[in-house]
Formats: sequence, C-alpha cells, structure tokens
Amino acid sequence: MQKQRWYVADNGIYSKLISVMGRKGQIRMAMWLFSQMRNSGCRPDTSVYNSLISAHLHSRDKSKALAKALGYFEKMKTIDRCQPNIVTYNILLRAFAQAGDSKQLDILFKDLDESPVSPDIYTYNGVMDAYGKNGMIREMESVLVRMKSNQCRPDVITFNILIDSYGRKQAFDKMEQVYKSLLRSKEKPTHPTFNSMITNYGKARLREKAECVLDKMTEMGFKPNYVTQECLIMMYAYCDCVSRARQIFDELVSSRNNVHLSSVNAMLDAYCINGLPMEADQLLDSVIKKGVVPSASTYKLLYKAYTKANDKKLIQKLLKRMNSQGIVPNKKFFLDALEAFGNSEKKPQTVPSKNSATKPDMDSASNSGSDISSKPNLSVWQVAT
Repeated sequence: MQKQRWYVADNGIYSKLISVMGRKGQIRMAMWLFSQMRNSGCRPDTSVYNSLISAHLHSRDKSKALAKALGYFEKMKTIDRCQPNIVTYNILLRAFAQAGDSKQLDILFKDLDESPVSPDIYTYNGVMDAYGKNGMIREMESVLVRMKSNQCRPDVITFNILIDSYGRKQAFDKMEQVYKSLLRSKEKPTHPTFNSMITNYGKARLREKAECVLDKMTEMGFKPNYVTQECLIMMYAYCDCVSRARQIFDELVSSRNNVHLSSVNAMLDAYCINGLPMEADQLLDSVIKKGVVPSASTYKLLYKAYTKANDKKLIQKLLKRMNSQGIVPNKKFFLDALEAFGNSEKKPQTVPSKNSATKPDMDSASNSGSDISSKPNLSVWQVAT
C-alpha cells in the first residue's frame, strides 16, 4: 500500500495495524509501528493510544501490561489531541476488573466521574462481565448499583451477564430472579440467555431444570441453534447421560453440511468427562475422515483424558497425530495433563447417579457448590427491574 502513489500515512491505518498486532500478541511490532507512525509525520491521537493500550493488555505479563496501560493513560491526559474518551476508560476498567483489582477500578471510576466523559452501558457491562467471570459476585453487584445511580438502564446483555455469573456460582435463586426480571422488562431473552442457564444447570446436574429451560425456550418461539445443542451435549454429559448427548450430536451432524469444531469438541469432552477415552478416540477418527481438522484445544482435552486414564497407546497415537498436523504442545499443555493425572485417583466432586438414566435429586443438587446466600439481595433486583 505504501508503494502506491495515492498512499498518505494516516492515524486510522496505524491504529488498525497496532490493534491487529496486539490481538496476535506481537507487542514489539505494535511498538515499532507506533514509532514508524511518528517518523512518517503522523501525530498520535486518542484512537492510536487506545489501540496501543489494548495491544499491551494482550501481553502475557498482565501486571506489567496494566502498568504500561496506566502509563499511557496518564500521558494521554497531558496531550490535548489525545484526551481519554469513553473507549479508553472502558478498555482500562474491564482490564482491571479482569485482574480483580477493585482498588484501581474505584480510582478509574472516580477519575471518570470527574472527567467530561460519561459512562455508557458498555462501561458497566464490560466491568460486570469481567467480575462475573472471575466469580467476584459482590463486586459485580456493586457495579450494578453504581449503574442505577447513574440512571443507566440495564439492557439484555446486562441481564445475560447477571444470569451467567450467578449460574456459574450455582446461585440459582438469584439467577432465576434475574430471569424473571428480564421477562418483566422491556428487553427480551436471547439465545445466550437460555444457553447459559442450560449449561449451568447441567454443571450442577439439574437435568430436569435444564430441560425445562429448553421447553420454555421453544414455547417462546426460539429454535435451538448449534450453540444450544452444544450446551445440551455438555449438560447431558455432566448428568451421566452420554447416550443422549451422542444422540443430540448425531442430530446436529445430520442437520448441517459443515459441523463446527466446537460441536465435535463438546462431544469429545462429553466422552472424556464420563471416562470413555476409547469412544472419544473413535469419534475423532470418524470426524477426521469427514474432513474436520482438530485444533490444539481438541488435542489438549483428549491428552488430559488419555493421561488421566493412563492409556499409553492412545497417548502415543494422539501425539503422532499432532506431529503430522504440525501442532507442537507447549508447557501448559503438559502441565494440565500432569494435573489431570495427579487428580485421577481422587473422588469426583459431583454426586454420582445410580445409573445413566437416573435423574439427580433436585434439592440436594441445587444446594451444592454455592458459596452465596440463597436469600436474594433485594437492592440488586430493584436495580434490575
């Protein structure tokens, strides 16, 4: 592009390039592009600094990356054309929420309140999502309260974040109350709403509740998509119903021209969760013959399962496959497998069912694994509604 007569360097081009390099983990290249931009006569603006901050946040050394990001943030304040905008704040707030640094998050929120910039729905959703995925429920709820105090109404993404976060912690009373609030609001449920509930009920071995969600979904006119079917595969896997999981997988395969690798991974994981490494290997053989190309994540979940089963023959076969595909296992690949092997003699955390067709006890399962009081926090629901 630079060789073309019409080419003129501008911030938009460099901003996009820096963002791409950051997403690919090429931080040095991003920094080089930033210096090249200055050498070409372009003057950095807010969008370029936002890209540079995002690029650093993709670094593996998170503490160093956060320090760098704050350094650029402070520098932006000293340059008129580079003043932080809401995108800058959203990037930083989400990053510190992901790091679980509530103190720095409060400082950033205070800085935002004192700036001419106003928070938007993306600000609060981004922070709540990061806290929720970290299991930091109280912190997530405090952001929700802050959201209401700033007269910002929850949207469907807000509701989905709350539903998923409470579901992950198996705080099902709260999850169900948020869902009811969603139905009473002007917003409407989406596929992620139902998919999340199915997955989290499944992890708690609450098969009947998960199936009720599916029924409610179809009653409301939602046709299960391939992600829903993957969630169902995993739900039945956690509930010791591998045959039902395989039935859904076969229906998914027959209904689509191209099967998503994520669907294959879900079925392989279902076999592995239930201690069926041979069945997983046979499935891998069959999908490869159909043209499906496994990814590193496919091999990782299988290697862990084969290691846990101490099946050396399957391990060697898998490693040969990886080698022929040019996939080189990294340190984490083997450490995860080593951990799986170390845990192979431990008793499973879930309550075993009497047989694959038996449905779990609803009351005992709903109380297991939750470290949150089942009594709803009314102030949170007042915000949500």
